[in-house]
Amino acid sequence: MIPQKNNKVFYHEKLNVIVEYIHNHLDSKIDIKTLAELSNFSPYHFHRISKALLGESIGAYISRTRMETAAKMIRYTHLDIETIAYNVGFETPSSLSKKFKSYFGISPMGYRKDKSYNLKLNQKMDRSLNIKKPKIITIEDKSCLYYRMQGAYQTLDYKGAWPKLWAEVKAQKLFTKGIEHLGLPYDDPKVTEEDKIRYDACLVIHKDAKPSGDIGVKTLKGGKFAVFLYQGSYSHFADVYDYMFNDWLLNTDYQLRDAPTREKYISNPERTEEHKLKTEFYIPIE
Repeated sequence: MIPQKNNKVFYHEKLNVIVEYIHNHLDSKIDIKTLAELSNFSPYHFHRISKALLGESIGAYISRTRMETAAKMIRYTHLDIETIAYNVGFETPSSLSKKFKSYFGISPMGYRKDKSYNLKLNQKMDRSLNIKKPKIITIEDKSCLYYRMQGAYQTLDYKGAWPKLWAEVKAQKLFTKGIEHLGLPYDDPKVTEEDKIRYDACLVIHKDAKPSGDIGVKTLKGGKFAVFLYQGSYSHFADVYDYMFNDWLLNTDYQLRDAPTREKYISNPERTEEHKLKTEFYIPIE
């Protein structure tokens, strides 16, 4: 571990490379994959670390920077809207106008004529999360059956995955106490194309098993984890990750290991009210 006072500095040094690149390339397409490579952040954690440091996603930061740069050019220069559009990465003035009005509530020409207009955006309301402070634990390797799904997270057939796995438990007579339901979200949708995003639904088992068709067998490597217990809807997972990486990680001595996070589903969603669902989040640290 590094001293606590240097943890944010360590991550900010990497982030500065990304921010500098963004500001120097507003007039061209900015590829998120390029930013991830420049940052040298773990591919598992690039988006979450950058969001924790910036206070918003990389995509939102790029969009906001373009809009604010355009607004400054409109207000303080005599450049025409077409030139401004090209300077901040839009192919046509109409594309900039549409985005600018959606973002600020006024058209570029409208703002040029009325520079007293207050370009103030609605602030996101804070959501109160029922999440406990983490336990720092070291866990052993675990064997599991897994079913891999690929595609945008919100479109995956989670409900269909678990019956497939339990059918294999029954077929191979693997049932014991202590079988755990884990989810491994490998990829960041802000970095990886939707059709290539991977998610493994896993059942931790305690007997030897064999792969069967689309059901695989593998070992989940152990190590040190920060474990957070959250109670609430699965739809708020994004807020939970924001809390773990922003409010917690950056204010600790810990650094992330190059390994995926884990989600342990404690409650049965078919028998539990949505606001009472319990989930443990395992953040790999060193």
